[in-house]
Amino acid sequence: MGGKEKKEAKEKPLEKMTATELRDVAKEIPDITGAHGMNKPELISAIKKARGIEEDKTKKNDTSIREIKSAIKALKAKRAEALEAKDKKTATILKRRISRLKRKTRKAA
Repeated sequence: MGGKEKKEAKEKPLEKMTATELRDVAKEIPDITGAHGMNKPELISAIKKARGIEEDKTKKNDTSIREIKSAIKALKAKRAEALEAKDKKTATILKRRISRLKRKTRKAA
């Protein structure tokens, strides 16, 4: 009986599924990698993309926060290089950029 209930649960809309159920669905799709590291909105968008379902682009905050954080990481590395080269002007500019990006992440959260 338990097996049939799980099959029926997969028939419900993606938005109604829990993150755990979405991860199980994502495991069955070979195109999706790193499902365990994704949160619910990321899982939904990845599954829809893999199935060819069009997604309305009303909210993009979840993925953009990760992109911003990776940009911050890259800028921090550049700033460290500038400080080693004793280029204070470039280091100051990069510090401001990092601060702006951090502010964006706080507003998006």
